[in-house]
Amino acid sequence: MAALLVRPPTLCFCRMENGLSFRAASFGLSASKIPALGFGQSLLGGLKLNISQLPPLLRRIPVPLIVSKRVCPFTGKKANKANKVSFSNHKTKKLQFVNLQYKRVWWEAGKRYLKLRLSTKALKTIEKNGLDAVAKKAGIDLRKE
Repeated sequence: MAALLVRPPTLCFCRMENGLSFRAASFGLSASKIPALGFGQSLLGGLKLNISQLPPLLRRIPVPLIVSKRVCPFTGKKANKANKVSFSNHKTKKLQFVNLQYKRVWWEAGKRYLKLRLSTKALKTIEKNGLDAVAKKAGIDLRKE
């Protein structure tokens, strides 16, 4: 039996002379069926729609930002505090960040690629000693990633 994919209807808000109303064409309603009080009846099981405020689908939900640390997991390198020295020898504090790169590295034991965020120093160490040896020394389990 073939599955029928149905796109959920969307509300379209517009400004009218009697206040805020919505276009009910996507619900199969005519404009005469929408009361002036701001309530409408949908064909989705007879639900009442309060259109005086935005429906939950259209409200903006804040999405937390995922910020990763600027630390190399293999070498433990992190930002260095330094002085920015001007021509007049005026010193201000600044951070020198690690040169972190997203790199796809072939893992021979797992027979697959791993996408890692490495410092360039760790990348050179991996090329020299191998990914398994560097990960074992750093205490990183590559099976999780």
